[in-house]
Amino acid sequence: QVQLVESGGGLVQAGGSLRLSCAASGRTFSSYSMGWFRQAPGAGREFVAAITKNGRSTYYADSVKGRFTISRDSAKNTVYLQMNSLKPEDTAVYYCAASTVVLAATPSQYSYWGQGTQVTVSS
Repeated sequence: QVQLVESGGGLVQAGGSLRLSCAASGRTFSSYSMGWFRQAPGAGREFVAAITKNGRSTYYADSVKGRFTISRDSAKNTVYLQMNSLKPEDTAVYYCAASTVVLAATPSQYSYWGQGTQVTVSS
């Protein structure tokens, strides 16, 4: 099993940056592809980014491509989401998740989820 804990959310002005972290417990972190999703009020859970087990390949939603960067540090059992040029429409609860599917982009393909961290971007 993998337990995931996100941190780093907060309130930021449009154009600003935040870095989210997701700390994983367990020795099997390197066995999973990792992903970030977000969910705005009244909306479904939306794919943001994914990274392979070895960190060499990434995949992004078109809405964040060029602004967000996903990375992972296996020594720290942590995956990151660097978010730059933030927009009000990026406001959501952000979740990290673990999957055995390479670069999965749908929530049903993920087995483990964190509790989420709130990101609010003011205009």
